[in-house]
Amino acid sequence: MNGQELVSSSSRQPRIASDANHFTLTFENNRFASELFGQFDQNLKLLEERLGIDARARGNSVVITGDVLATNQARRTLDYLYDKLQKGGNVERSDVEGAIRMAVAADDQLTLPTMERKAKLTMAQISTRKKTIIARTPTQDAYMRALERSELVLGVGPAGTGKTYLAVAHAAQLLERGAVEKIILSRPAVEAGERLGFLPGDMKEKVDPYLRPLYDALYDMMPGDKVERAITAGVIEIAPLAFMRGRTLANAAVILDEAQNTTSMQMKMFLTRLGENSRMIVTGDPSQIDLPRGVKSGLVEALELLNGVEGITIVRFKDTDVVRHPLVARIVRAYDSTYAAKAEESDPQI
Repeated sequence: MNGQELVSSSSRQPRIASDANHFTLTFENNRFASELFGQFDQNLKLLEERLGIDARARGNSVVITGDVLATNQARRTLDYLYDKLQKGGNVERSDVEGAIRMAVAADDQLTLPTMERKAKLTMAQISTRKKTIIARTPTQDAYMRALERSELVLGVGPAGTGKTYLAVAHAAQLLERGAVEKIILSRPAVEAGERLGFLPGDMKEKVDPYLRPLYDALYDMMPGDKVERAITAGVIEIAPLAFMRGRTLANAAVILDEAQNTTSMQMKMFLTRLGENSRMIVTGDPSQIDLPRGVKSGLVEALELLNGVEGITIVRFKDTDVVRHPLVARIVRAYDSTYAAKAEESDPQI
């Protein structure tokens, strides 16, 4: 080592000894350092794999070697995760993956408002009494910040990117804050091959299977007994899209999920329900439309018509934003590339 050692004035921060592309990070808390590095240093191995660096643990220190850009990304990742541990959080593999994505984005997208080059990572978060969610990709970060500032947000993209989950989490947060008086969750009752009339049971039993993902997200963000009481009291309302007609939805957080399966008229009807002091979130995946052939998706049309309209934010997720099992992202890419190739074959002008 020929670099000068820099010792932080605060014991809360790691000490850094460095030169051009080789430095040592030392963390004061041995237990946190162990959790940060992961069992058998698995988190450091993930850093090596994703950033192409060498990261070797030595007690409560880690020696990082590699390209200057990548090693700085590794430093910001570890700084962020160590700070998370100090604040009482946990560090899972998904947290490491998310921090790496955001660290890379800090250099790739210098115009991203939530990033400062060579500085600490700052990620958007949603907090309720039960759970705190932190953005794991730059697009999630942009989406969560859009939910805070815009009255109408359209989140579109492939499965597994967190569109619906984050929308419900934000609605739960607004309800706990007292910013809205109720949550309204809706989906069009259109799925692959089945119709409500052919399903057994009463209307609630017919509708529940379509709305299960919304229920799951609610129970993840709020205690189960509070969700049940809120549903009984009408504070949380879960209903098919058809039930929205003729209503004005005021003082509410309103979510329309699976919006790619709305018709143009249904989408217009839903969007014009927006009332005073309400927030509306529309989510969907234009690549998974189950409408009859020849029927244009209301979501696809809305994305065309509402682009650039003041007060409306459109956030587009990509396969790189998938936060489920890594195989899901590869599956999405395989399907998308196949569909794109077929589209080119069927359209001679492409």
